[in-house]
Amino acid sequence: MNRENPPIRFTWGGIARGYAKTLPIAAGVAVFGVAYGLIAGQHGLSLAETVLMSALVFAGSSQMLALQLWGDPLPIAGIVAAAAIINLRYVIMTAALKPWLGPLGRLLSYGSVFFTADENWAVSIAEMRAGGRDAGFFVGSGLALWSFWVVSGFIGRAFGGALPAPERLGLDFIGTAVFTALAGRMWRGRRDLWPWLASGAAAVLGAHFLPGAWYLLAGGLTGSLVGAWRDTRRTAEESYAHGA
Repeated sequence: MNRENPPIRFTWGGIARGYAKTLPIAAGVAVFGVAYGLIAGQHGLSLAETVLMSALVFAGSSQMLALQLWGDPLPIAGIVAAAAIINLRYVIMTAALKPWLGPLGRLLSYGSVFFTADENWAVSIAEMRAGGRDAGFFVGSGLALWSFWVVSGFIGRAFGGALPAPERLGLDFIGTAVFTALAGRMWRGRRDLWPWLASGAAAVLGAHFLPGAWYLLAGGLTGSLVGAWRDTRRTAEESYAHGA
């Protein structure tokens, strides 16, 4: 006789288990958090501003890009647009967690989504597919990343000023190094080739013809559009093949 699946729960035990499960990954994320704190200091952010950005935004790639666009006057519209483009993938990623988040109600499910990151999403999807029924696991895993991210950003900003000039230690290259590391983790294979090439070409052209760091936004937008066109074309081809 088939038994119905037990209802979705949201418990402190699930939160604690998700936190503990993600601790090793969170320790690795802390390295990028320290780098973010160092870069924030180089761009003139105070300790409070650095920590608040980590606590309220909680998006490493978006925060790094925002710092690259940072200037006077502050291009708020450009930073918001760039962050939106980079984080579009989370719309699809969180939709995959609907079996967990859907039954929780709007307030709790929307609050849980704040803690979405690539790392804890992957851990939570694996837990859900293994039959886990406690949605608190997702929030706990996100809390692990969030806490390490905020504390490591604080450390990088608070103690980065004690270091010698960044150029002497090669730390002026740290922003480029972090972006390269993040990009390597996002590569999914040959299907990403054309969006990446288009993004790179647009960024190179933008660096020559656009002021400030707007070339970063141009590259991100171009890559996103090419990626969307690729996915739309693939879906259309699959639909045609099934209908033929």
